[in-house]
Amino acid sequence: MSDRTASAKPAPLLSVVGILACFALFLLLVYIAYLPRQSGPYVGDGIRTPAERLAKLEELRTNEQKHRQTYAWIDQSAGVVQLPIDRAMELMVQQYNLPR
Repeated sequence: MSDRTASAKPAPLLSVVGILACFALFLLLVYIAYLPRQSGPYVGDGIRTPAERLAKLEELRTNEQKHRQTYAWIDQSAGVVQLPIDRAMELMVQQYNLPR
């Protein structure tokens, strides 16, 4: 048997620093690629309180109701008009001779 004992040589300092630098670079890339961005405060249409949201919803519903019940030109040069839904259904029944 030989007298040689297995002695572990310490890793050179440059190798340890290199491994740590690669690990830090990997963590930086993961941070940049996968963590959500902080975009700051919400700047949408400025509606913040429930009362303001309800008022905006009521305004939207009023405008939709007005559009559903009125005639208007969408594109006059192309002959495209806005019709009330009931009238549009009547015209479709007439066009395709569908029984009522």
